[in-house]
Amino acid sequence: MKKLIISALLLGITGGGIYAREKVISHGYPITPVPFTSVKLTDSFWGQRLQASREVTIPLAFSKCEETGRYKNFEMAAHPSDSNKVTGYSFDDTDVYKTIEGASYLLQTYPDKRLKKYIDSVLVIVAGAQEPDGYLYTSRTMNPAHPHQWAGSRRWEKVEELSHEFYNLGHMIEGAIAHYQATGQRNYLDIAIRYADCVCREIGEGPGKLVRVPGHQIAEMALAKLYLVTGEQRYLDMAKFFLDKRGYTSRRDAYSQAHKPVVEQDEAVGHAVRAAYMYAGMADVAALTGDTAYVHAIDRIWENIVSKKLYITGGIGATSNGEAFGKNYELPNMSAYCETCAAIGNVYVNYRLFLLHGDAKYYDVLERTLYNGLISGVSLDGGKFFYPNPLESMGQHQRQPWFGCACCPSNICRFIPSVPGYIYAVKDKEVYVNLFMSNDVTLNVVGKKVSLSQTTSYPWNGDIQLRITHNSARDFTLKIRIPGWVRNQVVPSNLYTYTDELDPSYRVMVNGEEVYADLQDGYFSINRQWKKGDSVEIHFDMNVRTVTANNKVEADRGRVAIERGPVVYCAEWADNDFDVLSVLLNPCSEFKVIERKDLLCGINQIQTQAQSLEYDKAGRLLVKDRILTLIPYYAWAHRGTGNMAVWLPDEVNATRPKAIPTLASKSKIDASHKIPTLFSVTDGLIPQDENDRTIPYYHWYPKTGTTEWISYEFPEEVQVSNSTVYWFDDTPWGSCSIPKSWKIYYKNTEGKWLPVENLNAYSIVKGEGSAVKFKTVKTKAIKLEVVLPDEKTAGIYEWQIK
Repeated sequence: MKKLIISALLLGITGGGIYAREKVISHGYPITPVPFTSVKLTDSFWGQRLQASREVTIPLAFSKCEETGRYKNFEMAAHPSDSNKVTGYSFDDTDVYKTIEGASYLLQTYPDKRLKKYIDSVLVIVAGAQEPDGYLYTSRTMNPAHPHQWAGSRRWEKVEELSHEFYNLGHMIEGAIAHYQATGQRNYLDIAIRYADCVCREIGEGPGKLVRVPGHQIAEMALAKLYLVTGEQRYLDMAKFFLDKRGYTSRRDAYSQAHKPVVEQDEAVGHAVRAAYMYAGMADVAALTGDTAYVHAIDRIWENIVSKKLYITGGIGATSNGEAFGKNYELPNMSAYCETCAAIGNVYVNYRLFLLHGDAKYYDVLERTLYNGLISGVSLDGGKFFYPNPLESMGQHQRQPWFGCACCPSNICRFIPSVPGYIYAVKDKEVYVNLFMSNDVTLNVVGKKVSLSQTTSYPWNGDIQLRITHNSARDFTLKIRIPGWVRNQVVPSNLYTYTDELDPSYRVMVNGEEVYADLQDGYFSINRQWKKGDSVEIHFDMNVRTVTANNKVEADRGRVAIERGPVVYCAEWADNDFDVLSVLLNPCSEFKVIERKDLLCGINQIQTQAQSLEYDKAGRLLVKDRILTLIPYYAWAHRGTGNMAVWLPDEVNATRPKAIPTLASKSKIDASHKIPTLFSVTDGLIPQDENDRTIPYYHWYPKTGTTEWISYEFPEEVQVSNSTVYWFDDTPWGSCSIPKSWKIYYKNTEGKWLPVENLNAYSIVKGEGSAVKFKTVKTKAIKLEVVLPDEKTAGIYEWQIK
């Protein structure tokens, strides 16, 4: 049985400190991470992201915690009262915890006395809200007689549903450990320990205890880390208890991954963030306990994800219904959910599987996620965010400065500063080079100091130089990951394949002389007596590649995606003078790479010859030659509202010609609730059924029970006698339902709105057109009036007028 000295870093904690006294713990990960504080990033690509995080994202998150009452919740919990108004979400406390975690990472890299003082002042507020026995959950404590509607009447009553008490604990612990590592202070760590001890006393098997598991997982990961920091076995035991009891309590549904015991699961199902956090927790507990059943289960689930449920951007979670994984091969584009938090969770899972197995395929998935579906979730300036990250848009998706449910922005706060910790890893005398970013690093190799310097312009070209700047270990093996995209493998499965006939190559040189080695698990290994000044030069051919999806992915049939190196590209309206959704690619496309240092913080564009299809006024299909320009997917939605697509047709049957103009599309549209998706009611797209989430829709959220309207003002007076509405209804998960009633009005010559004289009843049908015929009116404007449901709002896919 192998024994390793494991620090808290071993479980993906990317802070730089090590807990007070190291402990010998069995069955840890075979491969040891390198803390991000050992890595000084000099990279232009990631340096810009880290600077934006430091200067914009984290300060913004703290300001939002003040502005939205997150701190006030703790203050009210310190002084409970029936008059305290419980608002927001039951997990709002975690936004404070996650932002402190990200700020603590910054303190380790960029010491800042003012930031530290600010965090300490926040922690005084947090500590004041903790009950004497350690329980800390403001959604209950601020008003115990009338707690949050999701909290239940007693502690832990609704923890498997929506109270998020264990979820709050998990993020509290993670933030507390990061803060302890950054400052050496125990003020936050002690708060977390007291809450963890409260959970350990009240949850478990035995007299007076309750058997409960987290509704939203993350406590499993956090408790394993707390075990490493403190050496207290009860925390690891509780993490394992949460996993072992899943599927055995009253909660047994796939949405919460409780449909069967975790060791029997073999498919990624349910809420994608919860799932990813659980899989990461399973890996942590397996590493610390040696429970191989967990590892076998994660391996099966990982195989299901990468072969059937992974977007080309590395995103996971196909559907907004429950923010969940869809069925096998269900990967829609415009309605793709791909929550930013799920992308972060996907990185956590693949990172841990690498630490367990040492195979480059996990980093192939991690890198794809990192450069595409994860950083797309935050704007380049660090100040705006995506919750979902779709692969196609008609302008209805735009980054927002914040969300009421702010889990994604605060998660970005804690993740981005940790990126340098994913570059290297060490196992005995083997040094893994997993990511390619300019940096200087000092490593511990069998107790000896080894320093490396990496220089590269990756991801814009495939040239990397590694230089040995110090070596006390003498001989060691440098293991360089050869990315899957260099080895003609899009992902480690047949879910995606390259359609071109290119055969990229790579070259590795040591001190100017080429060296050769057979790849093992995706790594090029060089073992030698390294000397200070030794140089390793790596070259990857970085071609523009076209990718096709497995034919079982219905949404991508007849389409290709374009990528170069680790970066997936998209076509966006701002770079093209035609509708990019009407494009048809040449199956034998040739591509040109254009360096644009002046655009979007510096990118490489790709251009190719293509055609666009559109109808003229007479309904004839026109084909026009075009130059199509593409940008990296992560950089879209920075220049206004418009169309975007990752998967582009190269077969005629997959094209979407620009629609014939209609009376509605030529009108001036207005509404009682002005939001960017108002255009969608005239875009000509009809839902396939009531569950179609592949096209945009308009809604009146958050209004309920009111009378609302949309109006069309025509260019000239016209005769109309028919109206059809396609209602959007996403119950039971969502907020939209079919309306109570609706009516059509027209504007007379005096400018007054009058109801039309309908010839049939106003039907209200879910999933089909609700039509009404009325006596012909001659008018310059028409209005749709809608009475919203009392408890829900309403939405519309399309409103047609004839």
